[in-house]
Amino acid sequence: MKKEIKFKFERATKNTYRFQEESTEEPVIGTLYVKKSLFTVEPQEIKVTIEIEKD
Repeated sequence: MKKEIKFKFERATKNTYRFQEESTEEPVIGTLYVKKSLFTVEPQEIKVTIEIEKD
């Protein structure tokens, strides 16, 4: 099973970018902090994919 979740840029902190989940349902993650070093520019939106693996 896969779930894609979109996040919108909220604000920059000292070493991270803060994103808020865009959802019409109850949030799965809510607020997400990502290290600035991952990006070359300040992103306005990101998409995170969650995949459940079976053992």
